[in-house]
Amino acid sequence: MSFADFKKRSQSSINELTKKIEETNKKESYTDDRFWRPELDKSSNGFAVIRFLPAPDGEDLPWAKYYSHGFQGKGGWFIENCPTTLGQKCPVCEANSELWNSGIEKDKDIARNRKRRLHYTSNIMIISDPANPQNEGKVFLYKYGKKIFDKINEAMNPEFADEEAINPFDFWKGANFKLKVRKVAGFINYDKSEFESISALFDGDDSKLEELWKTQYALTEFTDAKNFKSYDELKTKRDAVLGADIRQTIQDNTSTAETVNESGGAEAAEKAFGDSSTEEDTDALSYFEKLANE
Repeated sequence: MSFADFKKRSQSSINELTKKIEETNKKESYTDDRFWRPELDKSSNGFAVIRFLPAPDGEDLPWAKYYSHGFQGKGGWFIENCPTTLGQKCPVCEANSELWNSGIEKDKDIARNRKRRLHYTSNIMIISDPANPQNEGKVFLYKYGKKIFDKINEAMNPEFADEEAINPFDFWKGANFKLKVRKVAGFINYDKSEFESISALFDGDDSKLEELWKTQYALTEFTDAKNFKSYDELKTKRDAVLGADIRQTIQDNTSTAETVNESGGAEAAEKAFGDSSTEEDTDALSYFEKLANE
């Protein structure tokens, strides 16, 4: 490079450097635009109508089921998928079992705070979204918890003989789901959510349904082993967050818990301590993931 070229370039370098600084300071976005969440008003109320969609092409189930942990220690945040999803051991679950089995109530509180949280993810189409009408007619992923899954199960297995069974994921004989979100006793509540009567999506137009089916997202990624860290990696991170003492805590920050549910007796723990997850847990964990990534 000649000195003349160098001089010419230096005159425009401030603009280039400014641009680089802006790129460096720009925060990375951790928002996954594939996911939809209902927008709540100031009172934490929300309403939308969604349609659960069938299993994507090449997959057997219309949902992915998996567990995760989310809590904060003096060493930072621990937000990781739980390997019990894959039937493998989890160092956090092991520590929680130790705390719970101590019989000390304070230890149980710590275990509740760090419990594994149950998630389901399905493809949905937005039928009505008053807060964001631009979403209507689009396909999204929707993460939900046990309470909504229970409503799906109840629709498929009605309690009374005069109730017709519904497959909520069926294009032709499924039903729209009215998602009603309220705040009850300080917690997000979905109890008033309900399925409408059976109806065919797009009035049963197969060409439109096939086009929609081909736009659905794969669900297998949420239970793919590559998205789960090894036992040793998780233990190293757990120890970095908590230190040598598993009882080490900071001010409680994820206390929406009802129960602890651990490996080495996970099914028994569910029965003994109640539900393994709530919708509040799912919402809270999403919030804490956002905080940890800021």
